[in-house]
Amino acid sequence: MSESVIVNRPSTGPAPTSGTCRVVAATVADDRVADDAVAAAHRRYAERRPNSAAQAAAAARVLPAGSTRSVLDFDPFPFRVARASGSELVDVDGHSYVDFLGDYTAGLLGHNPPAVAEAVRRVLERGWSLGAVADDEHRLASLLCDRFPSVDQIRFTNSGTEANLMAISLARHHTGRDRVLVFDGAYHGGLLYFGAAATPIQAPYPYVRCRFNDIGSVRQALADQGSEIACVLVEPMMGSGGCIPGEPDFLAELRSLCSDAGVLLIFDEVMTSRMSTGGAQQRLGVVPDLTTLGKYLGGGMTFGAFGGPAAIMAAFDPARGGTLTHGGTFNNNVMTMSVGAAAVEQLLGAGALEALFDRGEGFRSRVDAALAPVGMSATGWGSLLTVQAARGPIRRPGDVQGVDSRLGELLFHAMLDRGVYLARRGFIALSLAISDADLDRFLAALEDSLDELTTDGVLVASTS
Repeated sequence: MSESVIVNRPSTGPAPTSGTCRVVAATVADDRVADDAVAAAHRRYAERRPNSAAQAAAAARVLPAGSTRSVLDFDPFPFRVARASGSELVDVDGHSYVDFLGDYTAGLLGHNPPAVAEAVRRVLERGWSLGAVADDEHRLASLLCDRFPSVDQIRFTNSGTEANLMAISLARHHTGRDRVLVFDGAYHGGLLYFGAAATPIQAPYPYVRCRFNDIGSVRQALADQGSEIACVLVEPMMGSGGCIPGEPDFLAELRSLCSDAGVLLIFDEVMTSRMSTGGAQQRLGVVPDLTTLGKYLGGGMTFGAFGGPAAIMAAFDPARGGTLTHGGTFNNNVMTMSVGAAAVEQLLGAGALEALFDRGEGFRSRVDAALAPVGMSATGWGSLLTVQAARGPIRRPGDVQGVDSRLGELLFHAMLDRGVYLARRGFIALSLAISDADLDRFLAALEDSLDELTTDGVLVASTS
């Protein structure tokens, strides 16, 4: 097949401020060869994992697709984990993997860190389902308010999805407006996904959709509908959308436009809060009106949070005239509150997060260099990255629509064959447990996998 080129043609509205991007996609040599290679990879995977296959079949009788978290599903079936420690996962068939997925950023601490295990033991000794308030809630809240520039007060939820839903609802209440401005390809939780295809599983807010890293599209939307827009919801770096960083000028101008229009700017820092102790907002110098959090800050427990200035959060305080209520049986569950506080105090200091950020930057450069000869690339920021089956610049999710998904599938299985676990879509989240030896192992596995795919006549070496 000839080299394929994806040209980004903007949807209705103004053209991107920096013009049209040309993204060159990696290619397969022959469709039949690629299809055969995928089928062979699936057969090889299944033959080596009979115990996982049996458990997957049994689970499918009571769980649709055999699981209850769609992102973990892959063909022919996901392996079942028997135990985990540090950076290692071991499945029920005895295969060991270095965990480069990091539970989609929730596993930043690695598996079974001693400080977390000790916090769990303390909770088990004194009780964990109280239906009352305990001081751990105040302790964790204080720690997080001290870390994030935009957060004077905070409330806890059970997930990042809930945090984003609550932040949107709070913004609509505060502004008296209804509409929510979001970006194409963004993911803010199970009920807030804005991919190319419409989904019936969507929180029923009235949305205005713009293009990421295209301030012109935002400016136009605010000019047309600004009096109806309550908030802009944005990740400083799109996580599930492909680890695509928001350009600093774009985010700074977004802040300015929101202020001028009386629109609340919500930073979804469920993933990017790991970029520093004060999250991406501290690193960028852009302060949002509301911040949402989740994932690793609960120490591996179910966790979410949203917060902002006291004047906005007063909506939940009857003593200050607030009229909003925020229920949730497990919002302040003792396990998350206690474990989260222990993790933040003992394991997530500035030194650890800065070092992880720097290691991630260096690692992504090495991965990108290994991918370049076959027309692939690595996008990301800090300790989060995604392997893309195309060369950029990649500025928004639409830039890689149309790439050959078989390449990602084959690379995913090739890396599993070599004992390296990442997301099927190429997403990688480094944990504090990942060692330099683990990084070297990843690079060796990647280079070997790419060499195999090229030698087998599946992947075409890049000509650019």
